[in-house]
Formats: sequence, C-alpha cells, structure tokens
Amino acid sequence: MTILDRRHFLGTTAAATTLTALTAAGAAAKPSEKIVLAVMGVHGRGRGLLSGFGGLEGTEIAYIIDPDSNVLPPAVKIIEDKQKRTPRTEKDVRKVLEDRAIDALVIAAPDHWHALATIWACQAGKHVYVEKPISHNLIEGRRMVEAARKYKRVVQAGTQRRSAPLHLSAAEFVRSGKLGKVPFVRTWIAGPRPSIGHKKDAPVPAGVDYDLWLGPAPQRPFNPNRFHYNWHWNWDYGTGELGNNGIHALDAVRMVLDLDAPLRITGAGGKFFYDDDQQTPDTQLATFDFPGCTVLWEHRIWSKTGVEGEPWGVTLYGEKGTLLFDKKGWHVVDGVQASDKASELERPHLQNFLDSIRESKRPNADIEEGHKSTRLCHLGNIAVRTGRALRFDAKMEAIIDDTEANRLLGRTYRAPFVLPEKV
Repeated sequence: MTILDRRHFLGTTAAATTLTALTAAGAAAKPSEKIVLAVMGVHGRGRGLLSGFGGLEGTEIAYIIDPDSNVLPPAVKIIEDKQKRTPRTEKDVRKVLEDRAIDALVIAAPDHWHALATIWACQAGKHVYVEKPISHNLIEGRRMVEAARKYKRVVQAGTQRRSAPLHLSAAEFVRSGKLGKVPFVRTWIAGPRPSIGHKKDAPVPAGVDYDLWLGPAPQRPFNPNRFHYNWHWNWDYGTGELGNNGIHALDAVRMVLDLDAPLRITGAGGKFFYDDDQQTPDTQLATFDFPGCTVLWEHRIWSKTGVEGEPWGVTLYGEKGTLLFDKKGWHVVDGVQASDKASELERPHLQNFLDSIRESKRPNADIEEGHKSTRLCHLGNIAVRTGRALRFDAKMEAIIDDTEANRLLGRTYRAPFVLPEKV
C-alpha cells in the first residue's frame, strides 16, 4: 500500500497567472507553430477527442495509442478523414513519449492510467490534456499537480464547463450578488443505464496486450465486465458514476461558487437495484459541507426520471432566487429575471488547451482545479465505502482520525507501474 506521506501534501504553491521558464522540449516556440499531439485511449471518449482536436487548426495528431489493436482502425480513419494523413499507432505510451517531436499527450485511457501517464508525460517535457476524473485516487491527483509544477507543463483537465460561455456567465451572475447567499446546491444524474449482467472470466481477446491494459491495477484474469467501458464500475480501474459524471456537476459548482475544499463529507447508497458484476453504487448520495454551503450529489443510474424534469443538472438555491442549469442553458426562478442560452462545451475547451501551450499560461481547467474537483468524487466514494461521515483536513489532504478511510486515499501498485513517491 502506498503510504500517506503528509510531506507530499505541503508546500504546493498557488496557481500563478502564467507559467515560467518552459523548457524547449514539448513547447511550441511561436503561436503560429503546429502543435503535435499523441492520443492515448481511443475506444470511447478518445474518439471524441480525436475528432475534436483533429478539427482544430494548427494541430497534428501524430500517434494513436491503445493496448487493444482492435480499436485502432476506426480511430485511424477519424484522423485520415480530418487531417488527410495517417497517424502512427502504438500500444505503449512510454515509447511515444520518447519522441521529441510530440508536444502534448491527450489521455482518455481508463481512470487507473491517468496519473502515471500524466506524470511520465510531464517528465518527458510534454504538455497534457487528461480526461475526467483526473485520477483514480486522491494521492495520485496531488502527484499530478506536483509534476505539472515541477516540469512547468500545461496540464488541462477535461472538465469542459470551465471554458463554456454558459457557465462563465452563470459564475459572473452569482458573484455579482444577485442570487444572494447560496446555502444549498443540488447536483444529479439519472439513468436508465442497462445492467451489465454477470460474465465469467475468459481468454484475453486476440490483439489485446492485457498486461499493459492492467498497468498499475492488480493482476486478475480477463473478464469482459472489467474491460471496455464496464471498467468504470470496478474499483480497481474506475471511480463509479460519481467520478464518471458527478465530476462535471461538482466542478461546475466549485467554479460558479468559488469553492475550495469541504470540511465534512457524508454518503449513502449502494447496489440496490441491479444484480450484476458492478461493484460501484447504482444508487448514491454524497453531501459536501463547505463553509457556508452544502452541496449534494445524487445518482440513480437505473431511473428514467431525473430532478425537475432533467436527467442531469445543477440547481443553486439562493436567498434571492434559484438558478437552474438545464439543457436550454441556465435561468433564475423566484428572483431577478436572468438567463443564458446553452453554449458549445468541447471546442472552446480544447482550443483553450492549445492556446495555453502557445501563450505559456495556465489553462481554464488547470490540473489543480481538476484535482480539487476530482477529490470530491474520491471523498464521496470513500464515505459510502466506509459507511461513515468524514472530516477533511484540506491542508494535509487527509481524513481526520480515520485510518481505514485514509488507506482509500491511495492504492497498491503493480510493478513496474508504480506511482513515484516524488515526481
């Protein structure tokens, strides 16, 4: 088990406006220069990022990386259609990071690979775009921040609402005081997500480097219910629905209300609906008590009905009105008339990453903010798994007087895929 070393959680400086002394490796020298990317993980979310980055000017996707060769051909075709060139394919990210021509690594691999890939990329002088949730556990997230700072890399979290005009206008409205105090926030997602059923262990499919896919996770026999996408619902690889979708809502709330760390976390729920191989809760509540505000997350991935007619959403209950995000944008009820229409999420965020590299500045969803939002997901899951309320020391990034809960802040790593104690 990785030891919770408190020294690693001290001394991280606050985010500055710009990065300084970027090294030559992996940094575009002029704003007009092409930024060369490698994309890791292209079965699901990675394909969307291939299409997104591939459609932006001034970029070249030179590598596609995945330990499953079966998912490479459709990913290659996306780039051929977008950029009229064929990218190289590779199964091991370490080999790609040796290429000095690569400026940045885009990571859409399963959660358990996010930290190692980010740290290795920073050490190799590459910038990083890492999908949400940024880490598999809390300790990993702090190491990722440390790596970004030490190697002076741009590291952007895939929480797109940080760059969306819709959410920026909501933040401006709330911070103007027109909603008054906001003592309570509700965030949620409903389903219906189908059951994954029960599946037996099976031979590793042809074309899959399973040892590489497992990486830092424990050695286990191959099972389809622990592989493509369904890994989300297994604690060895994923962070459940709270990490999968809760991160988006919780990050938006943190941004709009300028929240930092919770003082107290409680959780409830479990596997109450499905009889299948999923380990993570299909029904879950998590509450986060911040100074002056309680934030609630709720998911019912089996339910057809969401909250207030919305399958996913955020509602801020203020003293002067209630601000609701829905598919049309946001609007205020029972208060001053105010609203904004829905805006594009993906493209502005990807462009912000590229602009931040060219301009040597911190991105909108800097890794520090990605870590702070992701740690809410980790803490909410730990509260459910232990069945206890947690008190959190933000300075030490530790749970107060709870040895069992603190063990869940890290994990055991399978050699040679071991998280470095120091980056």
